Amino acid sequence: MKHLFCCLIAIALVSSSFTQTGNRTHDKDFLLNYFEQTFENLEEVVEGLSEKQLQFKLAPEKWSVSQCLEHIVLSEKLLLGLVKQAMESEPAPGRKEEVKITDEGLIGSMTDRSFKAQAPKVLVPKEKGIYKSAAKALEDLRNQRQEILDYISDISLEDMRSRVWDSPFGPIDGYHSFLYISAHTARHTLQIEEIKTNITFPKK
Repeated sequence: MKHLFCCLIAIALVSSSFTQTGNRTHDKDFLLNYFEQTFENLEEVVEGLSEKQLQFKLAPEKWSVSQCLEHIVLSEKLLLGLVKQAMESEPAPGRKEEVKITDEGLIGSMTDRSFKAQAPKVLVPKEKGIYKSAAKALEDLRNQRQEILDYISDISLEDMRSRVWDSPFGPIDGYHSFLYISAHTARHTLQIEEIKTNITFPKK
């Protein structure tokens, strides 16, 4: 399971232009606020969309807004399980210096839409997105997010930073793994914006 999680991160980071610039580490408040920010951004982007708009596709092989929302909800549930399992590993504070990835670097790479990744089969939404209402998708995500936020609130920053494991692009820590979940949602929020700004997107 931990291997699968590392592979999921690698999909977005290995093939994109990873940057090491910016603040290397942040605190728990930054992490919790980023979860709040990404939810609010998604809410703003999809609020009020009709079923026709949610189901619209730019091409048969492209995802609709509904499918993007389904993928986000599926991903956050799976990723939380993977991170929780990884967090059960023994602390390795001596390895913290091996982690070269910056927090901003991870966010920047995840939200770089110039690189398009293919989702693992387990996270591919149904051919017709299950969501006919943006409000329902947001409700499901909010409930899932609460479990994530509760988990983060119950552990210390040291707990997150001292769990270090290897990925295909180098060591990462528990904090980055939680940050990845929210940044993944930010990435697909941008995808939804791309769909909405297309000239063929339904007006209502």
